[in-house]
Amino acid sequence: MSADPSSHPAGTRTKLEPAVAASADGWDARVRERAATVLGGEATGKADRFLPFLGPAFIAAIAYVDPGNYATDIESGTRYGYQLLWVVLWANLIALFAQGLSAKLGIATGKNLPECIREALPHPLLRIAYWLQAELMAVATDLAEFLGAALGLQILFGIPLGIGAVLTGALSFLMLGLRPKGFRSLELLLTAFVGFIAACYAFELFWIHPSPSACLRGLLVPSLPGTEGAYLAAGILGATVMPHAIYLHSALTQGRIPARRVEEKRKLIRLSFLDVSLAMAIAGLINLAMLAVSAAAFAGSAPAGGNTILQAYRALSPMLGTLAAGAFALSLLASGLSSSAVGTLAGQVIMQGFVGFRIPIWVRRLVTMAPAVLLIALGIDATKILIASQVILSFGIGFALVPLLLFTQSRRRMGPLRNSPGTTIAGWLVCAAVIGLNAFLLARFFGFLSQ
Repeated sequence: MSADPSSHPAGTRTKLEPAVAASADGWDARVRERAATVLGGEATGKADRFLPFLGPAFIAAIAYVDPGNYATDIESGTRYGYQLLWVVLWANLIALFAQGLSAKLGIATGKNLPECIREALPHPLLRIAYWLQAELMAVATDLAEFLGAALGLQILFGIPLGIGAVLTGALSFLMLGLRPKGFRSLELLLTAFVGFIAACYAFELFWIHPSPSACLRGLLVPSLPGTEGAYLAAGILGATVMPHAIYLHSALTQGRIPARRVEEKRKLIRLSFLDVSLAMAIAGLINLAMLAVSAAAFAGSAPAGGNTILQAYRALSPMLGTLAAGAFALSLLASGLSSSAVGTLAGQVIMQGFVGFRIPIWVRRLVTMAPAVLLIALGIDATKILIASQVILSFGIGFALVPLLLFTQSRRRMGPLRNSPGTTIAGWLVCAAVIGLNAFLLARFFGFLSQ
C-alpha cells in the first residue's frame, strides 16, 4: 500500500492507498502522540483523553449544513411552518448512526467504504456502475454547494451568480491546499466553519423567537402536507443523510490514529463516536434552527418573488435589520465554501476507492463546477435547483447505507469489532425506514399514491 499518493502519475490506476492521506508533520505527530497515550491508558488530563480524537466528524458535518440544507429547510419553513421539523430530526438521527458506522469501518479495517465495496463486487462492470452512481451523487452535491456559495457572494457583494460559482471553485481549491500540511489543519479550519455557521444561527434565534409549542408539535407529530410537502421531505432526507459524507468519513478515520491491537481499536471507536455525536448534534441543531427561524419569520407564508433563499434575505432585512440578514448571508457563504471543499475531497475518495483511479484535484474541481455554471447561465431558479439536487441525493442513500451495514456486521471483515446484534437490527430498521420513506415520498410525488 503506497504511503505517498503524489508518487503516482496523475490520471493513472494506482494501488489502493489511504484516500485522505495524513501528513506526519509536527502538528499531526503531536496529535498522534497524545492519542497513543490515551489508547495505552497513560493519559491523565481531560484534553488528552478527548481532543486528539475530535476532528474527522466535523469535516463530515459540513455536508449536513451545506446550501442544500438551507434550501430545503428554508423552503419547508416558509411554506409549511414547523410541520416538517420531525423529518429534520429523524434525518439527523439516521445521519448520526450512519456516520458512526462509517467511522468504525475505517478504524477497524483500515479501508474506506468505496474500497470495501470495490473488493466485494465480483465484476469490473459492477464496480464501474457503482462508481458512476456515486459520482452522480457527488455532482449533485457539488451543484448545491457551488450555487449556495454563489448566492452568498451575490447577496453580500452583488457578484453575478456565474462569476460567484467560479470564485467558489477557486476559493475551495485554496482551502484544500491545507491538506498536504496534515489532517489537523484542515480539520480545524472546517470545524471553525461549523462553529461560525452555528454562531450565525444562534444570533438569528436571538432575534427571532420561534414558538416553543409549535416546535414541539412539529418535532413529535409526523405530517406530510400534500405532494409538495412530500417532495420537500425527500429533499430534507437527501440533504441530511448525504451519501458522499458516508463514503468520506470512513476515509477520514482510516489510518488517522494508528491502532493495532483489538482493544486499542475498540477504545478508538468509542472515542470516535464521541466526535460523531458532538459534530452531528451541532449540525442537527443548525438544521432545526434553519427551519424554525424560517417558520417564525415568515409565519408559514413563503416570501414572494421566486428564489426563496434570496427573497428570505430580502425579507429579513426590513424585518430584523441588516445585521441579522447579514449573518444569514455570511453563514450561507461559509456553508457553500466549506462544503465545496469537502465535496471535492469526497469525490477523490469515491473515484480512488471504487476504480483505483485518480485525477488532479483541479480537473475534478473544473468538471464538478461545470453543471452549476451551466444551470446558472440558463437562468434557472437557484433554489429550485438546490432542492432538486437534494431529492436526487435521496436516491443514493441506500447505495451507501446497505453495504456499510453489511460490512460492519461481517465477522470476516470486522472480526471481534463487528456490530452487536442490537446494532445490526437497528441498522436494518434504519435502512428499511430510509429506503421505504424515500420510495413512499417519490411514489406520492409522482401520483402513484393518493394524498
